[in-house]
Amino acid sequence: MRQFFIIWLGQLLSLLGSAMTRFVLAIWLWQQTGEATALVLVGVFSGLAALLTNTIAGPIIDRLNRKLLIIGADLGVGLATIVLLLLAANNRLAAWHIYLATAVSGIFGTFHLLSFTASLTLLIPKTHYTRANSMMSIAHYGSSVGAPVLAGLLIGPIGISGVMLVDVVTFLFAITTMLIIAMPSVSNHHEASSGWEAATFGVRYIWQRPSLRGLLFVLVAFTLAESFGYPLITPMILARTGGNEVTLGVVLSTLGIGGVIGGIIVAAWGGFKRKIHGVLLGLILTGLLGDALMGLGQSLPVWLVAAIGLELFIPLVISANNAIWQLKVPPEKQGRVLAARSMFTTLGEPLALLATGLLADRVFEPAMMPGQTLATLLGRFVGTGPGAGMGLLLIGCGLLSTLAAAWGYGSLAVREIETVLPDHE
Repeated sequence: MRQFFIIWLGQLLSLLGSAMTRFVLAIWLWQQTGEATALVLVGVFSGLAALLTNTIAGPIIDRLNRKLLIIGADLGVGLATIVLLLLAANNRLAAWHIYLATAVSGIFGTFHLLSFTASLTLLIPKTHYTRANSMMSIAHYGSSVGAPVLAGLLIGPIGISGVMLVDVVTFLFAITTMLIIAMPSVSNHHEASSGWEAATFGVRYIWQRPSLRGLLFVLVAFTLAESFGYPLITPMILARTGGNEVTLGVVLSTLGIGGVIGGIIVAAWGGFKRKIHGVLLGLILTGLLGDALMGLGQSLPVWLVAAIGLELFIPLVISANNAIWQLKVPPEKQGRVLAARSMFTTLGEPLALLATGLLADRVFEPAMMPGQTLATLLGRFVGTGPGAGMGLLLIGCGLLSTLAAAWGYGSLAVREIETVLPDHE
């Protein structure tokens, strides 16, 4: 596990830098526009880029050196950040610059995520798959905890460009850690195939296995629900607090704390013996104690509890889900299969993100203003005025996540996936 921990440290710092950049850019966009749509468009461009990249990434990851792919992806994301840094330093930053850079980062970030996930099986034994994935969750959520605090402290004295410069330094550190470790190569003597056959291999592999197909359906439904709800947290809190950045920073940090706690628990515990329980039970608790409660909340104490509930169980879901796919899919095929999984889970993200911004700004927010019919019916639960419409959307998303996981428990192929499908040799 020593080499994994070296990589993990580099990823932790890199994720921290990236989260700081996202935080300051979100604040800048809100100050410039005051609309949820502007913030949501960041996710739209990132999702579109990821979706398009997933269609070609799988065969590339299975054929080329995954270590070099991870390093190249880090360089690509770093260069996009440098461009934004230079624009901000010269007071030329515009919203479309952020959207374009986000798309570029989405392309390289997709290669990085798929290559890294597929590489874990080359570095560690099967017994540590869940723990390693939970460690990555700790890195992700640890950055969420520190980023708002550090960015908030640094943006005053060094500005947006200074925060992004810190991000660039963390990218360089992550690349250095990858350079000093030795990563075993995967056998790339898989069946020769045409470009179309290689591109569709992962889709066919999943479709031919009902258990993986059913699990993918649950993941797609959950991802779609989160695409509608999660991006609304930041504008909802800003709207309900009159643009209070301190309150927003506290809630976002608490989201990260919940994830860190969840990751530590899974890393120490190892998760359920039957990993499917970690996926499905985790989704149910996330939907009810996280999304739905966040939408119902109208004050900081409730938002803090919901923030913990929203992220506490996600490391369990992610680590258990990744471990199932890493156990059931041979390493030399994981690039193509994981790319297909990612393609389907991100398929509806861009449209959902765009739709949720438009629904929030044009439909639900106006409908939840005092005196409107919907506000009269539901105002006693979610309140009225700015932010109430977005809160209502969050509640709906939480219920959708819960229903998707309940369907998974009702499906024999999904519920018994670990006995129906054999582990790879």
